[in-house]
Amino acid sequence: MSGNGSTSGYAGQPASGYVAGFACLVGRPNAGKSTLTNALVGQKVAITSSKPQTTRHTIRGIVTTDTSQLVLVDTPGLHKPRTLLGERLNDVVRETLLEVDVIGFCLPADQKPGPGDAFIARELAEVQRAKRKPVVAIATKTDLVDRQRLAEHLIAIDQLGSWDEIVPCSATNGSQVDDVARLLSSHLPPSPGPLYPEGVLTDEPEAVMIAELVREAALEGVRDELPHSLAVVVEEMVPREGRPADRPLLDVRVNVFVERPSQKAIVIGRGGSRLREVGTNARRGIEALLGQKVYLDLHVKIAKDWQRDPKQLQRLGF
Repeated sequence: MSGNGSTSGYAGQPASGYVAGFACLVGRPNAGKSTLTNALVGQKVAITSSKPQTTRHTIRGIVTTDTSQLVLVDTPGLHKPRTLLGERLNDVVRETLLEVDVIGFCLPADQKPGPGDAFIARELAEVQRAKRKPVVAIATKTDLVDRQRLAEHLIAIDQLGSWDEIVPCSATNGSQVDDVARLLSSHLPPSPGPLYPEGVLTDEPEAVMIAELVREAALEGVRDELPHSLAVVVEEMVPREGRPADRPLLDVRVNVFVERPSQKAIVIGRGGSRLREVGTNARRGIEALLGQKVYLDLHVKIAKDWQRDPKQLQRLGF
């Protein structure tokens, strides 16, 4: 199903012309943005979690083909803010929306569009008015519903706003992910060539990606009060001295900050059991990312009410 735009080929681009630019995926928390980013890129660059509000950094996934390069900017979910951190996250999203070439609005098919989606639709209408930005509405998580429910969802999306395209997809089983990439790319400007070298999948510094992997591991399976209260900072990364050249080891020291002693206890677990599990899972991801053995040294610290304190927000990188 398509809005008033074309769905075949690269709309408005000569067949021989190369296009490159930036796309931004928006949606309320847990709308499937990070999972879709990973599916489009073909490997994990954004952290995914069943807990809403886990993405805090603008992670770019890069999708390069013979005719286009689509740079995906993954933003935090737009939401009605309750803390200073929430306000800052919303500001990040709004700034990003004005800078990209095309916007993908993610609406999960297993949930009816609600007040949160209407809030974002209104924000996007403003952006469309101010900057004439193309918006592609993406019905995510289609693997979770039947055809009848999906049809109803697509109609509901159509009624939410004036979209250049509407496309259903499932990042989990890969259904129509290529269509999403093609539609987003069709709105990119002409370019003499790629913006990033071939083989580059993200421009995130390694320390940021390592912090995200630790945060993802720490969020797995914990109660709902933790996601917002968890900040991770990589203190240092140094090669272990005296190791043979063919078996290097990287010492990575990471601080995990929470807001209260009760949260510290949750992260550490009984007798340190949970923290060991977090370390094992995070280390696996970090070693896969860096392609070498890592010794991960995790410390849990309390930064009281950091989400509401401008000084601490700055110190923790927000």
